[in-house]
This record gives sequence, C-alpha cells and structure tokens, in this order.
Amino acid sequence: MSNGDIFVGEVIGTAILILFGAGVCAAVTLRYSKARASGWVVIAFGWGFGVLAGAYTAAPLSGGQLNPAVTIGIAVDTGKWDKVWVYLLGQIVGAMLGAVLAYLVYLAQFQANVREEGTTEGTADEPVPTLGVFATIPEIRNPVANLVTEIIATMSLVLPVLAFGLTKGLGESGTTVLIVSLLVVGIGLSLGGPTGYAINPARDLGPRIVHTFLPIPNKGTSDWGYSWIPVVGPLIGGALAGLVYNIAF
Repeated sequence: MSNGDIFVGEVIGTAILILFGAGVCAAVTLRYSKARASGWVVIAFGWGFGVLAGAYTAAPLSGGQLNPAVTIGIAVDTGKWDKVWVYLLGQIVGAMLGAVLAYLVYLAQFQANVREEGTTEGTADEPVPTLGVFATIPEIRNPVANLVTEIIATMSLVLPVLAFGLTKGLGESGTTVLIVSLLVVGIGLSLGGPTGYAINPARDLGPRIVHTFLPIPNKGTSDWGYSWIPVVGPLIGGALAGLVYNIAF
C-alpha cells in the first residue's frame, strides 16, 4: 500500500467511524432529536456500526485500522514502523472531519442547545453539555482508575483484533470487520461505563479539538485537563496487546 492510499483510506474510514459515533451520541443527547434519551445500548451499537462502515470502506486502500492503538499494536507485533506515522496522521485528520460532519448533521439541534422546561435534567435555558457528543468524559474522575480502564479496554480490543488475523476462515469469508464491529459493541456494553470507552486516541483527540473551535452555543468546556487519558491509555493498551500477542502467539 502506498502512503497516499493509506492516508486517504484512513481519513475516509475514520471520518465515517466518527460520523456514526458522534452522530449517535448527538442523537441520544441533544434536544429535539428523535432519538433523545434512547440510552447506552443505542450508543454502543451506533459506534459498532461506525466501525463496520468505516473499516469496510477503508479496507481496500489502507486495511481499515482507523485507530492509533490498533496501528501501534500491529507495529509492536510485527516490528514494522515505517508507515505508522501515515496511519496516525490519516486517523487524526479523519476523526476531525467526521466530527465536523456530525456537527453539520445536527446543526439545528446544536443551535437549540438548551434543556427542556420542566424536565429533571435542569431548568429551561440551561445549556445541555455537548462535549460528550465529541469526546469521552469519565463518570467518576479518578486519573489512575480512568487510565487503567482505558488500558484494559483497549487491550480487550487490540488483542482479539490481532488474534482474528490467525483465524483463516474469518479472513477468507471477509467477516473479520463484522466480528470486530461486534467486539466494539461488546466493549461498550461491558467496559464502557467508567470512562465512555475511548479505546482510540484519534476518536477522542480529533473531535475534542473540533469541539474547542466549533461555534456551538453554550457548549461548555472541552476538558483538556482530562484529554491525555483517552490518548495515553489506549496507546499503552495497544502496545501491551501487541507485546502479549507477539510473545503468546
């Protein structure tokens, strides 16, 4: 694969991933969305379908990694680092593009960014926080615990992804991406409660940057004090998964 193909594939695939992922978060969160308050299961499946659509789209060009943690895990396992920077650059750019597209889809809802009068969530004209549409927020802010959660959750993604490569039938049938998508849904349902399961540095960092600059009314903070955890945690988890896979398999 050429550097150009890798970059274009990762930009397109990651943009689709974030469009679906940020889109489902917006659908569940924002006022006047028809899917408002539909819950965590909907979010988990929305992200899973985003992986499905993005990875299948990018696969012919770049292999559809879409995640720096996966890219680092593969590099640690194989020892091939020469194209890692191309993957990471494409993933960050794609994540930012996807976040902008999700914002445009829900533009009217972002402009009506207040809570409904009479709800238990707050009073009328009180802003609905929007960072959760774009980036992760821990339910309990504990840096050590949050970091450990992201490391373990990312290992639970990257180690199976690497192992799926040994399963000949999956590769021949073309269902590897489908299985990975279901894996992401499972991680969201089982391990996503503490931190919102970033498990992907580009997924969190790119949209967080976009949130900082978008003209969203009453958007609140972009919480840069927490932002290192969903980047460092998944990178550590991906590297550890690559190391474990290399030793054990």
